Amino acid sequence: MSDILVCEPHGEPLRSEQDALDLIGEAWSQQARWVAVPTERLHEDFWSLRTRVAGELVQKFANYRLGFAIMGDVSPHVAASSSFGDWVREANEGRQTWFVADLAELEQRLSEA
Repeated sequence: MSDILVCEPHGEPLRSEQDALDLIGEAWSQQARWVAVPTERLHEDFWSLRTRVAGELVQKFANYRLGFAIMGDVSPHVAASSSFGDWVREANEGRQTWFVADLAELEQRLSEA
């Protein structure tokens, strides 16, 4: 789908609000409605809710009305934290932030929405 900006799995880990804003700007320039970020690109702090990194990144995308998809296996993080697992389940029930296995799953969910 052309309305998804897919980030490369290799590169600087995304951690700050500025990282989110850079992606948002790139998404807008490509007229994307969703940004898909592989789990490998997220900073280690993203996986610990107490750091607030995940919330800050997600909030930036919500503020700019862009979908945010985290692609890859998050099961180790879900197993390590029940609160993170709860957040993943809640996010996947919404319309703005999704945790998906891969691009095919994201495209499928978008076609069903």
